[in-house]
Amino acid sequence: MGTTNDEMVSVEQTSSLNPLCFECGQQHWTRENHLYNYQNEVDDDLVCHICLQPLLQPLDTPCGHTFCYKCLRNFLQEKDFCPLDRKRLHFKLCKKSSILVHKLLDKLFVLCPFSSVCQEVMQRCELEAHLKNRCPGASHRRVVLEKRKSSKLQTEAENENGPNVIDHPGTLSPDTDHAGTGPVSVDQNFTPTTLPAWTDEPGLDNPAFEESTVADTTHQPPTLPEGEITTIEIHRSNPYIELGISIVGGNETPLINIVIQEVYRDGIIARDGRLLAGDQILQVNNFDISNVSHNRARAVLSQPCLVLHLTVLRERRFGSRTHNHADSTSLRDDGFQVTLHKRDSSEQLGIKLVRRTDESGVFILDLLEGGLAAQDGRLCSNDRVLAINGHDLKHGTPELAAQIIQASGERVNLTISRPARSQTVAILREAGTHNNSQHQVQQLFHSRHSSHKILSQCVTCQEKHITVKKEPHESLGMTVAGGRGSKSGELPIFVTSVQPHGCLARDGRIKRGDVLLNINGIDLTNLSHSEAVAMLKASATSSVVALKTLAVQIVEEQTQTNEEQPSTISENEYDASWSPSWVMWLGLPSGLHSCHDVVLRRSNLGSWGFSIVGGYEENHTNQPFFIKTIVLGTPAYFDGRLKCGDMIVAVNGLSTVGMSHSSLVPMLKEQRNKVTLTVVCWPGSLI
Repeated sequence: MGTTNDEMVSVEQTSSLNPLCFECGQQHWTRENHLYNYQNEVDDDLVCHICLQPLLQPLDTPCGHTFCYKCLRNFLQEKDFCPLDRKRLHFKLCKKSSILVHKLLDKLFVLCPFSSVCQEVMQRCELEAHLKNRCPGASHRRVVLEKRKSSKLQTEAENENGPNVIDHPGTLSPDTDHAGTGPVSVDQNFTPTTLPAWTDEPGLDNPAFEESTVADTTHQPPTLPEGEITTIEIHRSNPYIELGISIVGGNETPLINIVIQEVYRDGIIARDGRLLAGDQILQVNNFDISNVSHNRARAVLSQPCLVLHLTVLRERRFGSRTHNHADSTSLRDDGFQVTLHKRDSSEQLGIKLVRRTDESGVFILDLLEGGLAAQDGRLCSNDRVLAINGHDLKHGTPELAAQIIQASGERVNLTISRPARSQTVAILREAGTHNNSQHQVQQLFHSRHSSHKILSQCVTCQEKHITVKKEPHESLGMTVAGGRGSKSGELPIFVTSVQPHGCLARDGRIKRGDVLLNINGIDLTNLSHSEAVAMLKASATSSVVALKTLAVQIVEEQTQTNEEQPSTISENEYDASWSPSWVMWLGLPSGLHSCHDVVLRRSNLGSWGFSIVGGYEENHTNQPFFIKTIVLGTPAYFDGRLKCGDMIVAVNGLSTVGMSHSSLVPMLKEQRNKVTLTVVCWPGSLI
């Protein structure tokens, strides 16, 4: 589907042609839908039956049909009925399709429109970043358009200065009133050069559907300050409408905090424009989620409300360091001394040291519960270690600090700097959290070591062998998702709902979220979604069906009261809109993980552009390495394939299993122009 446009690089931009869109790379007017060259045939359920193309900004009608936003809007400007069943229909009664539908559409594979010079295939949601940052054809096209614009503007200026002007195509016509017109007619022929780099379609929030004005498209939304805690308000007309983000993290993982993995176009958060992937959510309506389990945070974020207060942190980017170094210590108290006495020179202090992206030096991330430092009680998470036994570490590394501690004998003297409480309280107050500020600071910064959990203890997997007897033509009565190469990622086949009157519901052993491994002896683990569905339908024709499944259960803390444990996540096994939790995927055995390689390249010795947490630690055993942040303007950012929450399982073919954080970081830094990361990417939990 879609139209190929191999010759786009050489196309002349004249008034007879539509403007070039840098979001899809093809020529169409802004009032028209984007055009894409789809690699495969698209399921009919994902096609708009007005334009006969895969849906863009899908809207659901009250009569149960789905169309593109622009297609339906244009149709209803002339008609007052549904295009399919001709029932009476008003545009404002239509509602946005679910986030799941948007995800399925975003994951459709498309070809680069500049196929004469670029043969890349990518998901539809990745095309804009590809055209902006990586495509040689698009880059050349921008240069050509910019040169042509400069040339015509120069010609226009010469025409204004000289009385005798030869009329050229694209300049002012002879009967044009030259007074006060300036270069307007020239600019009209150069719409592409004036289009913003990110031309998001107007946001949709029912029941009001309004198209953005020209002023709206050029307006830049306010951004969050970096390295500071900020509280923002999110308003929604329907308290139950999804926010349109996916999240990763939680205190059962090394990420600890809740981190935004993706912001979905047309969602409430995307329309607000302030939050980005990588931002950390610390509080929701004054409820602290900075150190809770993933599913608890998900339940809090899913609570219905009209006004949502989010306290968030955006880490300072690498590029912002230079002008902040001098002021970084001003946010901390003067240094104080802590001396720890070991029973013998081999005893461990029980401190996890890390580096940070926003401040030089060595910082305490965590304390081993029951360890020497925790028993002493004076050290806290987020403390900065300025010196150990007189060795200056203001610009040191965790590796150097570990060497000094190992060589220290039985007495270790640490010079510590701590975030100034008054400064942090002020930041929280400015963010709108006036109540109990001091208590909140302690929650956010000083209590993590007491509740950190081990991932393997929070997710359990149990294999089930189930034999079901049924009528030969009776369906199994379940819906499934996933599959290799599926639009949601490289996932195993899993159950999304069990229908109330099917044979599996009567049997009662298959549950929503179960991973399907085998049916009647046929392996399902390496099949695509369509292959697996065909296999399930074929096997279901027999009167006896044998299923081998994996039940994945997330063990939640039982210490919380019902009042403290909000939950709006449906427990109804029949709810087909249910989506799995990110933590569920983390608990799967490694044989079900689908790895892929991401090759990053750089032309200088700057940062690769991502930060990591995890690794082998005595406290937390062998935790996976997770990507926590991806930094704007770096190789990882421009490549576009890495996401927050991705697990790094190998670097240049060398497994990271059993490797410590202090070993992997130098290894990554030592790679000069190229590094190959083998990663496992699980989709975050939808909110």
